[in-house]
Amino acid sequence: MKKMFLMNAGLMLAVMSYTVSAYDGQNCSEPGVCWEPKPGYPEKVAGSKYDPKHDVNELNKQAQSIVEMEERNKIRQENLAKTGKFVFDVDDIE
Repeated sequence: MKKMFLMNAGLMLAVMSYTVSAYDGQNCSEPGVCWEPKPGYPEKVAGSKYDPKHDVNELNKQAQSIVEMEERNKIRQENLAKTGKFVFDVDDIE
């Protein structure tokens, strides 16, 4: 059992040391920042073929739904404080 554990630990150590040495870090701008764009990738993404061109209304949907959720939660909390019963469905609250 102990022999098997030591063999597995040695194998794990060998694999981990190989993956660490696989990248030599020659093109890092600073330690830990080693991303480089592919050839032909523009300096400025806006207006290029890589620009995702998100619709502002689509981006604001989540913020709007969060505001609506907070309004519903406020109504639920007020009803809970007033009646002592929690009602999930806001339409059922009078």
